[in-house]
Amino acid sequence: MKPQDVVILLKLIALDTGDWHQKPLSDTLKMSQSEVSQSVARSKFAGLLDGSGKKPMRLAFFDFLQFGLTYVFPQKPGPVVRGLPTAHSAAPLNSVIVSDESYVWPWAKGKIRGHCIVPLYSSVPDAAAADAQLYELLALTDALRIGRARERDLAIIELKKRILHGE
Repeated sequence: MKPQDVVILLKLIALDTGDWHQKPLSDTLKMSQSEVSQSVARSKFAGLLDGSGKKPMRLAFFDFLQFGLTYVFPQKPGPVVRGLPTAHSAAPLNSVIVSDESYVWPWAKGKIRGHCIVPLYSSVPDAAAADAQLYELLALTDALRIGRARERDLAIIELKKRILHGE
């Protein structure tokens, strides 16, 4: 797996339809169409997409996020930069976790300063800014990558609602 595979699977969950095409998906995620095609092939092979390559295998993907993400794509907070909030600094966790420490994806258009979190893919801030549902899924995923036990537990609850129950 590559980090962009997680981004693409989260976008497919946000779309919540099996009727999508690679070109529009690559455009919205600011990736090349070949990257999307290769990602679909990897995700099918890993059992994270169904045989048609159109629908995420939600339980398998949720299990991967819950138990494997921190080991496969770990992240440590870096220096303070300007960017787009992520993890517990973004919705929905920022409404239940109060912290003096902000985490952000570096982004030239960002207005918040916080500790740098390298996004799963370079275009994540742009794609997240254009899609609120994807943004929440990506921020929750980052809470799993870098969060302490409380943040991780809350992120798991929220991801379970969104991925397994479609809320």
